[in-house]
Amino acid sequence: MTPRATRRTVLLTSGAAAALAAGCGSGGGGDTAAGTAGRELTSTADVPVGGGTILKEEKVVVTQPEEGEFKAFSAICTHQNCLVSEVTDGTIDCPCHGSRFRITDGSVAHGPATRPLPEERITVEGNSVRRA
Repeated sequence: MTPRATRRTVLLTSGAAAALAAGCGSGGGGDTAAGTAGRELTSTADVPVGGGTILKEEKVVVTQPEEGEFKAFSAICTHQNCLVSEVTDGTIDCPCHGSRFRITDGSVAHGPATRPLPEERITVEGNSVRRA
């Protein structure tokens, strides 16, 4: 007679498989910002003063609220995880539901999002913006 799988054994088995899968992969940490530390994101010349540049592949927005002041935020909207589409008039704009975030600190300028864009750590070396 074959033992029946209960909900508990299925959940435990699934959890163990997920833990094993999470431990596999290059670098052991998966796709994390730590794995790309020091990598150039963009040139300072590509980030307009009072605006910003969306780096779709990296899922990062780099802004320059005032000349020489660079900030970076996640390019994933905190409302429903859409990729933001443009930086205009001092805000980072999401095309999905109209959320807008301030280029100065990532805070919500217009909902429906209620949480700010998470800040990304960067350094500026010469005319290069890099992950910290």
